[in-house]
Amino acid sequence: MGRIVVTEFLSLDGVMEEPRWTFDFDRGEAGDKFKMDELFDATVLLLGRVTYQGFAAAWPNMGGDDFGKRMNAIPKYVVSSTLSDEDATWGETTVLRGDVVRDVSAARDEVEGNLLVEGSAQLVQTLAQHDLVDEYRLMVFPVVLGNGKRLFPDGMPAPAKLALGQADTSGSGVLLLTYHKAG
Repeated sequence: MGRIVVTEFLSLDGVMEEPRWTFDFDRGEAGDKFKMDELFDATVLLLGRVTYQGFAAAWPNMGGDDFGKRMNAIPKYVVSSTLSDEDATWGETTVLRGDVVRDVSAARDEVEGNLLVEGSAQLVQTLAQHDLVDEYRLMVFPVVLGNGKRLFPDGMPAPAKLALGQADTSGSGVLLLTYHKAG
């Protein structure tokens, strides 16, 4: 059985939306290793439609280094009720069109290793609400954005209690945090 690992870039106030603002910061060697390790430890990417389409438009043009090659080659699951098979052409892609919780749970049962979720706010919130996230890998940047989509929005039922697995600082004050389900 696989594990669902959510990885996000966050501001101090929890904003994850459109993270181009992260380019203003140096995430340092440890930050680069944090991202490299999680991608190369993953068996598949699990993405929402919006993130999938954004990545599918960008990554094929950035495949020159090992990270880009891995992003393009890794198998992908995309959760979407609207994405057609004809539009799911970024490498080996499987579209999950049914019940999100059932289909993602089935994929987790089939996959050995990590299902890495990047971005994909709506998907992550659904997974968290149903206690399907096994690990959060967060890069918290020293900036307050004030508004935007948050990892855990107001009114969202709280996920399971978490235990800190790792906490480091890198680059220009970027926190590298890993949380696992407690117990």
